[in-house]
Amino acid sequence: MAAAAEQPDRGWYAKLRLGYKKTASKTVLAERSREGPLAVQRALYPEGDLCHTYLLHPPGGVAGGDSLDIQARVTCDAAALLTTPGATKFYRSAAPWAHQQQMLEVIDGSLEWLPQENILFPGAKAELSTSVDLYGDAVFIGWEIVCLGRPAVQERFDRGEAIFSFSLRRNDLPLLIERLHIRDEKTVNGAAELRGKPVIGVFYATPGSDTEMQLIRQEIAQNHCHELGVTLVDGLLVARYLGESTELSRRLFTEMWKLLRPVLMKRAPCVPRIWNT
Repeated sequence: MAAAAEQPDRGWYAKLRLGYKKTASKTVLAERSREGPLAVQRALYPEGDLCHTYLLHPPGGVAGGDSLDIQARVTCDAAALLTTPGATKFYRSAAPWAHQQQMLEVIDGSLEWLPQENILFPGAKAELSTSVDLYGDAVFIGWEIVCLGRPAVQERFDRGEAIFSFSLRRNDLPLLIERLHIRDEKTVNGAAELRGKPVIGVFYATPGSDTEMQLIRQEIAQNHCHELGVTLVDGLLVARYLGESTELSRRLFTEMWKLLRPVLMKRAPCVPRIWNT
């Protein structure tokens, strides 16, 4: 492990590289390197062969000037699930931006990217980006949830700035590229923007079909039509949540994952143990 380096002018820099490979009996975490305050627990196997991995950030929060860089690569026939033990908090900053970047690559394997939510405190300046590159018959199910402010204590994101970007490609062809820039309270409250809702969540699954989309709409979305929308384009199923509750967003996304996992990955749902602690 490289020495953890605190950079006074930039804050903490943390980097984590993970590589998953299939052996005769299971997927193993064959490559792991880290720098700074990012780590993983040992690989866990509650399902026997699929590798569960928990991403750890011991400081518990991200301050202005901090940078988190996560890369994960899943190779042929390997299967991995990545999650986090708790929410990632982005604190207010007087000037420097905080950065969090995730680069995920899946080559003829499967990856489940199921982090808990990101919470942006009022006054935070944060840029969060995720890129997913799929090759061959790769299967991907993932979600990302952002909470602006802390609505549970009536604290709104009335100052600060945030940029969120996400891209997903299969065989180098883009299936989804999007960017959201929140500059001020007006962006949060705009009728054509977030309508004053503090929680944004997006769920992704591919390869999907109309069958899976209708399943999600009938089993979940029709009961939450004011908060949840589901679309399917070029085999990518996308469900978007806009509402008041991270708990509800997580619950809805977990229900979707439980419905789609047996179809797309031929596996029964196996909830990560860390979610129950």
